[in-house]
Amino acid sequence: MVTETWLTQESYDRLSAELEHLSTEGRAEVVARIDAARQEGDLKENGGYHAARDEQSKLEARIQQLTELLRDAQVGEAPADDGVAEPGTVVHAKVDGKDMTFLIGSREAAVDVDPALKVFSESSPIGAAVIGHKVGDSVSYEAPNGSTVKVKITEVEPFRG
Repeated sequence: MVTETWLTQESYDRLSAELEHLSTEGRAEVVARIDAARQEGDLKENGGYHAARDEQSKLEARIQQLTELLRDAQVGEAPADDGVAEPGTVVHAKVDGKDMTFLIGSREAAVDVDPALKVFSESSPIGAAVIGHKVGDSVSYEAPNGSTVKVKITEVEPFRG
């Protein structure tokens, strides 16, 4: 299932630059560290070699994650300030009676702006439940544990990333 992710242009540019760096200089640096550690001899007991291989694995996973995220990204400005929950909006809601504020989009879009802001994708249970609804609407969704969660939307505003 392909999930389109909303990103600001700034977030898209920042992530593209990170992908470019990791795919070029980042890979070259890790390969050089692996080669240097390999030159030290016995690979079974070579901690530097194993650490470099672990780093290479993490780097390749991040490259794959960024490639998929950017390929499926919806890039643009925040949506209109019309009170309707959609990708790129910050939703204030009562979730099972508790106040909650979250962005519908990607964690990557919010990380530099507000690292504490909760983020849900549009395909998450809560994201899918609120999309298309406006201030004052009450919706519910089934949580992964099978319980029904009630959500009352109290405010919707465009994300200012």
